Amino acid sequence: MTTTITRATAGPSGEKIRSDLVVRYEPGTEPLAVTVSSKVDYLYGEAIEAAVRRVAAALGVATGTLSVEDFGALEWVILARVEACLRRAGFAGEPVLPEPSPGRVPPRERHRLRRSRLYVPGSQPKLMLSAGLYGADGIILDLEDSVAPAEKDAARLLVRNALVAMDFGDSERMVRVNQGEAGLADLEVVAPHEVHTVLLPKVERPEEVAEVAARLRELCGEEAPFLMPILESPLGIRNAYEIAAADPLVVALTLGLEDLSAELGAPRTPEAWESFLARQTTVYAARAAGVAPIASVFSDVRDEAGLESYVRRERALGFDGIGCIHPRQIPVVHRAMAPTEAELEKALRIVAAAEEAEARGLGVVALGSKMVDPPVVHQARRTVELARAAGMLPAEGGTEED
Repeated sequence: MTTTITRATAGPSGEKIRSDLVVRYEPGTEPLAVTVSSKVDYLYGEAIEAAVRRVAAALGVATGTLSVEDFGALEWVILARVEACLRRAGFAGEPVLPEPSPGRVPPRERHRLRRSRLYVPGSQPKLMLSAGLYGADGIILDLEDSVAPAEKDAARLLVRNALVAMDFGDSERMVRVNQGEAGLADLEVVAPHEVHTVLLPKVERPEEVAEVAARLRELCGEEAPFLMPILESPLGIRNAYEIAAADPLVVALTLGLEDLSAELGAPRTPEAWESFLARQTTVYAARAAGVAPIASVFSDVRDEAGLESYVRRERALGFDGIGCIHPRQIPVVHRAMAPTEAELEKALRIVAAAEEAEARGLGVVALGSKMVDPPVVHQARRTVELARAAGMLPAEGGTEED
């Protein structure tokens, strides 16, 4: 079948474009011409053209004109934008991936701190560049709600290249994919590139989780990314436990209160009584399935006092973490998730008693005249872990002087 080649464009529009570029392809019969417009053309013009021609060669582009307006884009962005433009024009072929980041990619871990997860739009490379600097426990490169429908294909390539080229530090590398077939297409592109956890939006049935889990195993084998389903409808809440227990790849369960409130016809309020049952159900379902319950985002980025109150309330319900939509929310979340001095003191006594019992080969932990059950010991150890993460205790294996 003959493919029709058409003119195409990729890249942002408007003013104040930063760390990005605009690529245009015009079909023609003459040998491929590449034009580059950039404020740093005298320094990087040849390198930009070389990157453009590498992608063109991989996709079999031999004729026409590629015009590039550069606004300070890094190579991984250039490669993704040119690929998106040429695929939109009708070309096909193998992608040209950027050089891998020299930074260490932390291993994926089932049990880890997930106090904060920062959402970063997958269509905006300028925001991805600094995402690893804020100390979030997880960084979510988002392909769903923050990306316009017409930009889903290009965002997919940007996120893939960012996963290859960017150093996100010790943050968990997460991607929120789209629903249904679009989500499966997202997985084809991004999953093989050291994604730790995939967020699945608007999950309503366990079969949806099982389908994605099966596809991830096909793509990645034993190193398949973990899963975090998002409950955003009454039906999803109704099936919360079955969703959380749908597959061993599930490590956490969260909910999206904006969409859920809309479906309920009950706008979100500061008191949050309209979502109390849904939030408590999510915690119960997650704990019953042995996965982490993660709370919804707090949408007012300017209300730090409101955010702190919200985090403390959700923590009291049993949630392990919160979604963040702006970097300024991260330190507030970490502070509010930290235990109080009284909670830490009690936890340290329980942990010390548990360690003494283990050293003596005892099956029962006693604190004074009271027996301490295993779930209480587990929670005490998690409290100590939170305290260490908040700087209230030295790092494990360290000393107060370290």
